[in-house]
Amino acid sequence: MSEPTHGSTVEQEEVVLKDTSDHDEIAIETTGPDGSVLLEVDHVTLRFGGVVALNDVNFQIRRGEILGLIGPNGAGKTTCFNAMTGVYTPTEGKIRFKGTEIAGTKPHKINQLGIARTFQNIRLFPEMSAMENVMVGCDARHKTSVPGALFRIYRQRPKEEELPDNGIRRAFAKVFGISRHTLEERAGRRRSMELLRFVGIADRAHELARNLPYGYQRRLEIARALATEPELICLDEPAAGFNPAEKEDLMGLIRRIRDLGHTVLVIEHDMKLVLGVTDRIVVLEFGQKIAEGTPDEVARNPKVIAAYLGEPDDAA
Repeated sequence: MSEPTHGSTVEQEEVVLKDTSDHDEIAIETTGPDGSVLLEVDHVTLRFGGVVALNDVNFQIRRGEILGLIGPNGAGKTTCFNAMTGVYTPTEGKIRFKGTEIAGTKPHKINQLGIARTFQNIRLFPEMSAMENVMVGCDARHKTSVPGALFRIYRQRPKEEELPDNGIRRAFAKVFGISRHTLEERAGRRRSMELLRFVGIADRAHELARNLPYGYQRRLEIARALATEPELICLDEPAAGFNPAEKEDLMGLIRRIRDLGHTVLVIEHDMKLVLGVTDRIVVLEFGQKIAEGTPDEVARNPKVIAAYLGEPDDAA
């Protein structure tokens, strides 16, 4: 394990955290699975000039499920993904999250509503440590404003476990409270370490993100997305560049994410991974939905087979 490079404060707080290496200690408050509709893509069409990237795409994501969105290269998967997360605004149709129209909403507002995402091309803060990258995600739920953080304007009475060990500082905190920013920062650091343990890279918490192995960077992006406390987490080709063993580990991680109470959307080219981890699959080709169903149903669907393997010679 690498040595911390950001001072003793983080070291001290690591000691009091539970060991979550068995993946069953972490707790994230989300709505449990009940099968109701969480997100709805309602007859969405997206045009770029004369190019129709999505054509009347229609599907739902239910609470507590792992949904796969698949298709050949150029099928419109990432375009649909970007429309759902606020990067693009549909030309026609609606996108609803928990019954509220979100099409055209800015990405950071969609994140605040409860949708988080990773990216096909990794987007980390390379000169920040793994811990600091996850803390950025935690900050999405903090309430302190920039002036409040700078001047420590808002103070609140801390819980017993949040009081300093130092006698004088402890007595001062009991009387005058602790700034909300300080409490949020400490909570964010603890949560970040829990999430790094959950995804299996806590041993590299204090290394710069750019120095992490590729697989660790992928896991770090997932940890940062989870730090925003989403109800729906969208993973854009999370297994890209993975070897078979890493893909097996990723499948287990995705299942554990769902077990925490999150709903998961996975865009992925690797059919073995998608068929092995999802509850339902939606298939796109040339911007249109051509199939939807369970992994077994989709694997046997002639349209899906043709989309991936091409039409047989005698099909004409």
